[in-house]
Parts: sequence; structure tokens; C-alpha cells
Amino acid sequence: MRRRKIPLENLAVKGISKTQIGVLAVSAGVCVANIYYNQPILTAIGKDLSLDEHQVGYLPVLSQAGYGLGLLFVTPLGDKLERKNLIIRLQLLLMVTLVGMTLVNSLFGLYSLSLLIGFFAVATQVMVPMAAAMAIRDKGKVVGIVFTGLLVGILGARIFSGYIADWFSWRHVFGISAGLLVVTTWLVAWLLPKVPPVYGGNYAALLASTVVQFKRFALLRRISALGIFTFGTFCSFWTTLTFHLSGAPFYYESDTIGLFGVLAIGGALVAPAFGRLADKGNPAKNQVLTVGLVIVSIFVIQWFPHSVIAFLVATVLMDIGVQATQVSTLAQIYTLDESAHSRINTMYMTLMFIGGALGTWVGVTCWALGGWQLVCWQMLFWAFVALMVSLWGYRRSVRV
Repeated sequence: MRRRKIPLENLAVKGISKTQIGVLAVSAGVCVANIYYNQPILTAIGKDLSLDEHQVGYLPVLSQAGYGLGLLFVTPLGDKLERKNLIIRLQLLLMVTLVGMTLVNSLFGLYSLSLLIGFFAVATQVMVPMAAAMAIRDKGKVVGIVFTGLLVGILGARIFSGYIADWFSWRHVFGISAGLLVVTTWLVAWLLPKVPPVYGGNYAALLASTVVQFKRFALLRRISALGIFTFGTFCSFWTTLTFHLSGAPFYYESDTIGLFGVLAIGGALVAPAFGRLADKGNPAKNQVLTVGLVIVSIFVIQWFPHSVIAFLVATVLMDIGVQATQVSTLAQIYTLDESAHSRINTMYMTLMFIGGALGTWVGVTCWALGGWQLVCWQMLFWAFVALMVSLWGYRRSVRV
């Protein structure tokens, strides 16, 4: 079948306002937060449903795996379908799934709904390329702001769920989140414009074209590898942190563990600055420095595993390093083919969140086998591979 190509000049996008950037940033944060609500409350879920650490430890893996599947099979539709309507439909399905989470009483139900939460939360990854498409200039800055909203959602989720679970119950976390989605869905419907699609082929051709983007761009392949290993480190850290801080010598409750997200949000607020640097400077050089921060943070908590101060410092360094790396890589991929933003974003984000799911799984497994020290060693492995990738990218950029 012959594919119909829709020229970019027919997008009729007149730019993006500050209000629209704010709506996309807030909506992205509220939506993606649902993947991470379960991390600080795994112990509470386990106690309520008589499940052990190993059983509930797979809930974050499933939500991230669902997100990866949604990235692969749903987000490419952002190039083919009208993005605003696609976002609204995905958020409505997510609301229904969250209501189901408030009622579930079985392990199978928990696993199934966790997978679906991740799958429908990919509405976030339709919002990010939508912001890039609407931005006439300063794409790195605009994407950095929207991605900061996404990061604040990821990190704020831990604070929110920890406190709500402590004050009420873990089920209220998902019920309140469904209510927040009602508000953001209304804002999207009211304030965002319709952005005409840029791809005229069928769905099968669209998916095939998504894979082609990975073959087209060496830069996309390199920064996808960087995303896999940095996000794998990040997810491994945050999942196992809950287990470590729940036991000796800390014995922290869910609300206290959630407070570590406050420090991480501070790191997220630094992210737009790296988006601006990516617009003007050499993002590959920035990535070497930011991955270096991640490695330092792991050494700190490995050397001082029972120090609260060490964990406070490491949390800040870890989140600044990972988030700044991701913002700079996103700014890079949106300099590639503008007619394929969603498909390029799909390849990068799919691989990145597969890395996150693997990092979570390896972290949980290492916790069960060797405790905190083994967790730290495997995080160092992920981070050192990321450093090698970033150094490779920097050397190539210097040669050019």
C-alpha cells in the first residue's frame, strides 16, 4: 500500500504558550506518577494482602514493563493520530484501571492492573513530542520544562503515596490519583490545540517505520544505550531503597521513605538548565559529567550504608545526574527528523524503560541474594557502562 506523506508545513502549529507548556508539564507528571506510586508502599501492600517482599517486589517491574509495551505499540500513534484525542483516551482508560486498583484483592489482579497502569500511562510520552512539535524554537528548553514535570511526577509519587498510605491506606493512593486525572484530562481537552498527524501510512507500516528510525540515526542508537543504563541504575536505586530503609538500622515507615523524594525533586528542577545547555553547547560533554555524578552517589551509599546523611547526599546526586542526562539526550533526539518525533521518541523511551524494568528486576534479585552491598555493586556496573557510552559519544562529537 502506498503511504501518504503529510508535509510538515501543513501542521499549522503556531507555537506553544506558557500556559500550554504548564498544562503539558503538569499532565505528564500526574500521568507518569502512577507507575511509581507502588514503590514506597510495597511493604504496606504486602502486609494488607499477606504477600512477601519477593512477590510485591515485582509490582514495579510489571508497571514499568507495561509502560515499555505501551511505548512500543501505542506512542508511535502520536505521528498517525491526532495527539490531543489520543492523550485524552489513554487517560480515561488509566482512570478506569486505577479504580480497579482500589478494589483488587488478589496477586493476579495486582499484577494485571500494574501492567495496565504502565501501559496506559504512556499518554505522557505522547505529551513530550507534542510539546516539541508545538515549539517553534528553543525545543530543548520547552522539552526540558515538560520533562521536568514528568520527573517531578516520578519523584513526587513517592512522597504522595507514602503519606497517603500512612494516613489512610495504600488503596486511597490510586483512588486519589484517578481524581487528579479527571482534572488534568479536562485541562488537556480545554487548553491544548489539535495537532494534525504527520504520518499517513497504516499501523503496521507505522510500527515498521518506528524500528527504521533506530537504524537511521547513529545518535539515536548511542543515546538509547545511555538511557538504558542510566535509567536502569535509577530504578534499581529507588526500588531497593524502600527495602533497605524499611529494615535495620533505619526501620522507616512509608511516609518517611517518601520524604526522600523531596530531595530528588530538587534535582528535577535543575533539569531545564541542561535542556538550555543542549540547545547551545555540547550535550555529550554534559552527559559525561552527569553520569559521573551518578557513580559518585553510588560510592557514597556503598561506603556508608547505615548513614542517613550519606543517603541524603546520594539521593540528590543520583537524581541530578540521571535527570540531567535524560533531558540532554531528549534535546538531542528532537533535533532529528521532525516528521517522526513520536516514532523516534518511542524507540528511545521504549529502550530506556526496558532498562528501567531490568534495573528494577536485577535490583530486587540482588537484594534477595546479597542485600545492599550486592545491590550497590550491580548499580555500579550499570553506571560504569553508561559512563563508557557517554565518553564514546563525547569523543565522536569532538572529532566532528
